[in-house]
Amino acid sequence: MTLTDLLQNEDLRRHEFPVVTRAVYLAHAGVCPLPRRVAEAVAAAAREGAMGDQETAVPRDFIPQTRALAARLLGATPEEIALVGPTSLALSLVANGLSFRRRANVLVYFDDYPSNVYPWMSLAERGVEVRFLNLHRLGVIRPVDVLGQVDEDTALVALASCHFIAGWRPDLARIGTALRERGILFCVDGIQTLGAFPTLAAHADIIAADAHKWLLGPCAAGILYVRREVQEQLQPSVFGWHNLRCPNFVAQEELKFRPDARRYEAGSANLLGLAGLKAALELALELGVDAIAAELLRKRTRLVAALREKGYEVLCADAPPENAGGIVSFHRPGTDMGGLHARLAAEGIITSLRADRAGTRYLRFSPHYYNTDAELDRALARL
Repeated sequence: MTLTDLLQNEDLRRHEFPVVTRAVYLAHAGVCPLPRRVAEAVAAAAREGAMGDQETAVPRDFIPQTRALAARLLGATPEEIALVGPTSLALSLVANGLSFRRRANVLVYFDDYPSNVYPWMSLAERGVEVRFLNLHRLGVIRPVDVLGQVDEDTALVALASCHFIAGWRPDLARIGTALRERGILFCVDGIQTLGAFPTLAAHADIIAADAHKWLLGPCAAGILYVRREVQEQLQPSVFGWHNLRCPNFVAQEELKFRPDARRYEAGSANLLGLAGLKAALELALELGVDAIAAELLRKRTRLVAALREKGYEVLCADAPPENAGGIVSFHRPGTDMGGLHARLAAEGIITSLRADRAGTRYLRFSPHYYNTDAELDRALARL
């Protein structure tokens, strides 16, 4: 199946994405509806699990295959992929597992999504200085902003691959290359681009992302990438039978972790979630992330022009293609954005409502590749 097949064949689109028979769903930056094949993969795993041992009900190579698919999507190796669940958990494992030298600091963005703020703020209790990135515009992070605010004591920079309100995608390649040259770890919250835009292991030391947004997978079925050379620095902070050596399920006198990213997977796998994750990864790879990204940028251009014509202020409306994401957030002074959000929902048009630190409320459109221009036009017509 190609994107062209999907968008030109309404029967196919309705089959693959049942949500379109009920609503115009434009909230993929929040929590996605599941494609049919993902939902069926979860259901099939549940049915098999009802007949006996859940773990033996799935094929033996099921988890290695899922790990390999995730590695392929990120351009990593399977040995660098841990299947740990929610982004918040993965980022907390990173914050808790690193050791920091005296006078070390970390640089984060205070107006990022809280999952990528709180784990780093907690480091202050361990004597780490937590610095907040100073920006002129909400979410607009340029390489010069990051590199101008690190110093010889900076141990780590934590950024999102796309800001959850502004929709701006930082240049991870330039930032990551410059940080590596300085010996600074780069941790990326990739949940707002994984499955939508290229999110590559080559650009970061650590990437965490759950599947329930743009990857179109289940909640709490996420990926943690840790570069091979960083795994010895990032010590596991959770302990169990799976990530530590215990032959025949017998505890050993020495804590000896697995030699790869499985060291961060302490216990039993979320088999139902991973069944959905595997199907979601297969779908994204089948369609091609480059093709998905091009379609999302086309939709963004269409939306931004129409919204500005209607008098709305669109965040990052001037973002160049290399920095533009799939998120389009907008507001208009004097307009009840919360009421507008509710009215759209009542008409079957599902969007998100977000607010910045100053209290300004934004309506957020985040369509995915399977949304049609007719659906976008229907939403625009109701504004």
